[in-house]
Parts: sequence; structure tokens; C-alpha cells
Amino acid sequence: MCGIVGYIGKRQASEVILKGLQRLEYRGYDSAGFAILDDDMKILKIKGKVDELVKKDKEEMTEGHLGIGHTRWATHGEPSEINAHPHVGASGKFALVHNGIIENYNVLRKDLEKKGHKFTGETDTEVLAHLIEEIHDMSDIDFFQAVQQALGQVKGTYGIAVVHKYTPDRIIIARKGSPLLIGIGEDEYFVASDASPIIEYTKKVVYLEDEEMAVVTRDGYEVSTLKNITLTKEVHELAMNLEQIEKGGYPHFMLKEIFEQGGTIADCMRGRLMVAENRIQLGGLEGVVDKIINARRVVIAACGTSWHAGLVGEYLFEYLAHMPVEVEYASEFRYREQLVDERDVMIVISQSGETADTLAALREAKRNGAMVIGICNVVGSTIARETDAGVYTHAGPEIGVASTKAFTAQVTVLTMMAMLFGRQNKTLSDELMQELVQELKTIPEKVEEMLRNTDEIKNIARLFTYASHFLYLGRSYSFPVALEGALKLKEISYIHAEGYPAAEMKHGPIALIDEHMPVVVIAATDHTNEKMINNIEEVRARRGRIISISSDGQSDVDRLAEFSINIPEVHDCLTPLLSCIPLQLLSYYIAVNRKCHVDQPRNLAKSVTVE
Repeated sequence: MCGIVGYIGKRQASEVILKGLQRLEYRGYDSAGFAILDDDMKILKIKGKVDELVKKDKEEMTEGHLGIGHTRWATHGEPSEINAHPHVGASGKFALVHNGIIENYNVLRKDLEKKGHKFTGETDTEVLAHLIEEIHDMSDIDFFQAVQQALGQVKGTYGIAVVHKYTPDRIIIARKGSPLLIGIGEDEYFVASDASPIIEYTKKVVYLEDEEMAVVTRDGYEVSTLKNITLTKEVHELAMNLEQIEKGGYPHFMLKEIFEQGGTIADCMRGRLMVAENRIQLGGLEGVVDKIINARRVVIAACGTSWHAGLVGEYLFEYLAHMPVEVEYASEFRYREQLVDERDVMIVISQSGETADTLAALREAKRNGAMVIGICNVVGSTIARETDAGVYTHAGPEIGVASTKAFTAQVTVLTMMAMLFGRQNKTLSDELMQELVQELKTIPEKVEEMLRNTDEIKNIARLFTYASHFLYLGRSYSFPVALEGALKLKEISYIHAEGYPAAEMKHGPIALIDEHMPVVVIAATDHTNEKMINNIEEVRARRGRIISISSDGQSDVDRLAEFSINIPEVHDCLTPLLSCIPLQLLSYYIAVNRKCHVDQPRNLAKSVTVE
């Protein structure tokens, strides 16, 4: 979970790399560094944010036209200048940046120590730098072959960029399980772990696949497999633009992305919600819908916020399409006895399309014969390339670590899929289909309406800024929203929060409720609200501080709650698209009041590319 950027060309490499690292900082921000080659190799590293590296570079006046840089989220070894990348071997000839985990680094380290290598830090990456140097120095082979042979001894995942002090005209890169791309400019080339650091310079990119390597020079690039098979790669055009990865006047990316949701939901439905024809059209699923609806079962695999979206999808598929669905944590699915086969369909959900555990679940399912459908945001991502079919969410780049617009876009896609499947297998009536199409069309406008008035949420946030715990309760479609609301608060404000099905409160969590406990009740689902009112009464009887999220006109809920936030009325199955918005804002304003780093919460990173 780190960011990599490299450059070779006419510009000052440090300027390109530092700007790129600032744009990659959402992928890791506990330390940073770069290596620049000119007549010599200069390495600068710091503990902390990239801004500190910028200051250090101004003092050092680093010059050169080739370099690699890295911003880190620690896996092996605490955040420190010593453990920051780039790492070098014993003689300092090679510099290496790495995203991923070398699982057999301890075995390799012990073997290298026997050969006289001394290590300064605790990272697995430093071991790989020493290994490359050892192979290079002990064999009559070139720089590329040394990297290639070292990777042949490695177990684990990697996206790496390596430079050699005495070969200052090339960058060697390789990938296995961690994304890496080459940006093609005019007489200049870029290397990055995602597109955000290079979009300012070029929109032409080549994506590396697993077990592929490349040599990048001022004159071009050559891609091959680890087994020396030369490849011709397709050049892709990036869909993103520079404005999408800038704050646009907002104090934080998270707030910007919350306020973008009216537009991103509309973009997600554009060309798919056919209002006049009363139907859904999902081109990415053309030709596979019959297989999906006739599957023995659908297994949804995801992590974090995407897992919560998958839970909403389970309710939607069961209600609208009468399809059996199981929702799995991808990280658990990959280590369970694999009982999926060709009779099943797996749907994997990931904002980045690079989530390591979700990719592993995808590959296990395919290995066992299941068809795999992808829902992701990033065009050209690994999940997009490896699934049999899929649907993009079109949410645009999401920089804030706490996911907001990706969640609503994923739920929008799942809603449209459930409607499409329900019509195809005739479980969804004409009347309900028409009602849902008409209401879905109004969701972007209703989101915009909610975002025009956030004063009540700001007031509630002020009152509960220093609460120690929160409890979130919901039933039916509102239960996954309760989980998502609790996750948002935990992620960015560092307040302990738990989401529960409301009826389960009596089976343990009710012991925690007293006059100091804020309880957020999502009571936006009409068909369960009579039961929810009983749960609210149970909280009131124990003097819990009730914050309700309810649809307009639900006076019984408003009367019982100490604080009420109303959302526009929609059909029950569409409420998650609205009820999540005030919970995102509540988390955001509490985190700001607590002076937390909203976009870069401690210990977290955006794209989870390690296990």
C-alpha cells in the first residue's frame, strides 16, 4: 500500500517525482524518499509527509533527469527514515522502491547475512536490494538480468522500480500482484503505481500484468515476461483529467467527494437507466445475463466499504430478482474450502480494481470454474482485465482514503443489476419497475437537495465531537448503511463505533448504552420501521442519546429521537443511496472538529494492495 513514481526524460526528475508523490500520498504517508541519478546517485528520505521531503530537496538542490520515488505505508518495520524507500544494497550501487510484501524475506536475509551482508533497517524491501546486488556482483550478467534472477527467488507480491548508479540511462520495473504502469510522453517516460502522478504530462499508458518486467529508457520501453518472452503491449488512453484529482476549493478531498455524489450517481446511470423505455441497459453484461440469473447462487466478494455495498446488493438481488446471494469477505473466502464451481457466479467489488484479497478471491473462483463479474471504478485495473464481464462505476478518481462516492456508485450499479435481473427472470413487475426507474432518476437531485443544507449535521457533530463510542443500528437495507456509517466514523475520527442489526442490540450491545452513548438509528426503511420504533424505545429507556436518520414524514421516529436528520422519501430499496450521505457528513465534521487528518487517517491507505 505504497505509491511509486519514476521519471526519465528532459525535466528535472525531482520536480516530477515530488509532485507525483504528493498526488500518490493517499496510498501511503508515513515516510517518503527518492533516488535521482546524474553524474552520481543522490538519495533523500524522510519520516513523515511528502511536504517534508519537498523542504529537504530545496535545501539539497537535487538535480538529474532520471529518478524513482516512493511514499510508504509501513508493513515491515516502523515508519522511520531508515525504513523509508528507496533502499540500497551494501555498496549503494542499486536503489529500489517497492510496493507489496516479500514473504520469504527472512530466509533470504539470513542467507545474505551469511555471505557478509549487513542490513540497516527492518524492511523486506532492503533484502531485495541486497539480493539484486549479490546476484549482479557474483555473476557475469547485466543489470536487467540481475533483477530478473532476484525476482525468481522471491515469494510474495511486488511492484518495483530499480535504478543502477553505473547504468544511469534506464529504470527496470516489474510487477506481481501490485499495480504498475508506464506513461508515454514526448521524449520522456513515466513509471507509476497509478495514473494520478502522470495525468498532468500524458494520457497514454501501458499496464504491466503479473510477472512482467520492463526496461524504460529515454528512447522508449521494452516489456517482457520474467521468462524473457518479449511482449507487445496495448497502449491505453486514460479517462481521468487533472481537475478530478485536485481539491477544487474544498478543504479536503473527502468533502469534495461527498459533494460530488449527485453528479457521480448520475454519471453511473447515464446511458444505462433508460427512463423512456422503462428498462436498464448494462453493456458490460451483454451476453452473460442469462448465465447469471440461472446460476445456482451468486457469491459477492469484497472488502471494507465495498463489502457493505455488497450487503446492500444481497438485499436487492433477493428482493427484486429472487436470486440466492452470499456475501463474503474476500480475505476470508480465499482461505476457506472452495465450494464454488461452474454452477456459481462470483461478483467482485473494488473501488481501485487492485485490492489484493479481492483479486485472490477472483482467481480462486475462476480456478474452480465460476464465472466472475467485476464492479470497479478504475478503467484498465487488474480486476477489470481479469473478470469475465463487468460494470464500471464511473465515479471518477477517489482520493480521500475514507470511501464515499465509490460506495454510492457501487450501490447504484448493484441496484441497476438487480432491476435488470429481476426483469429478465420476470420476478420484477411492470408497475414496480416503472416506479423504481422513475425514483432512481430523481436520486441525484435528492442528493443535491440534502447537501444544500448541512447545518443540522454540523450542530450534531459539535455536540458529539468528544464522544468515546458510537452505536449504529439499522434493519433490512439500513443495516449495511449502519455498518458503513460506523466504519466512516472509525476511519477518520478515531472514535470507536459499531454497526449492528437493530434487533441484535438486545443480544449484547445494549449493555453499553447509557446517557453518554450516542446511538445513530437509520430508520429510513418503511417496512421495518414499526420494529425500529420498538428498538428506539429500548434505547430511550436506557437514556441513550438518539440520532435518527429517517424519511420525511416519519413523525413517530422524529418524536422519539433527540436529534433528527431527514432524507427525501424514496422506495425502501433505494434508501441506502440517501441515508448514507448524512452519516458521511457526520463523520467528516466530527473528524474536522477533532483536528484529525481527514484525507490521510492514521494507519490507513487508500488502495489495499497487500494482504
